[in-house]
Amino acid sequence: MTILSRAAAALLATTALVAISSPSFAQDFKVKSAGDIVVRARGLAVVPQESGTLNNTALGNIGSAKVGNDFIPEVDFSYFITDNIAAELIAGTSRHSVKGNLNSLGNSIEVGKVSLLPPTLTLQYHFLPKERISPYVGAGLNYTLFYRENAANAVNPAGLRVTNTDYKNRFGFALQAGVDVALTGAWSLNVDVKKIFLKTDVTATVNGALPVTSKVTLDPWLIGVGVGYRF
Repeated sequence: MTILSRAAAALLATTALVAISSPSFAQDFKVKSAGDIVVRARGLAVVPQESGTLNNTALGNIGSAKVGNDFIPEVDFSYFITDNIAAELIAGTSRHSVKGNLNSLGNSIEVGKVSLLPPTLTLQYHFLPKERISPYVGAGLNYTLFYRENAANAVNPAGLRVTNTDYKNRFGFALQAGVDVALTGAWSLNVDVKKIFLKTDVTATVNGALPVTSKVTLDPWLIGVGVGYRF
């Protein structure tokens, strides 16, 4: 995430310097207007901010959940309803490793891996649609589908292994902030950050018989850098 942030800052700084130093180049870009369709391709960091306890009906709270980060390609589509207001839909899928940190039954346990498909629709307000550097904010809804739920089947030091997992699909809310920097013609650079507020119910089976449940708060950050083309 640090490398991605530094790359985004460098790209923005370079573009801004070019725009200031080259008057002829500064006029050669397409402004945002009602009816425009923008297609973007981004490199995206998906960084969950997870919390949640692992519970068993007999043993109670036995530990906590840990969800890994992922880095993926992502495509989004924006339609400008007015010069300032646009609707954006993103499409991308990520895959995450899941672990459990156990209280007293061993150091940790590999839960497995799961893929997320989180289509997110936001309504945005673009502050300076006619300028080269045009920031925006947005808010909307997310629906996350969990699939390819593969249990680890790996034995931990206490002789425990997860043999089955199940994740429930859920709706969530999304907040967004970003900036478009016009390059030339219809092309632009984009930096975008979203916060998804998302929870799911997870059920796992340990050693084929011991049921473990968890209400996991994922709340991932989606941090992207990419390019867009306006039609």
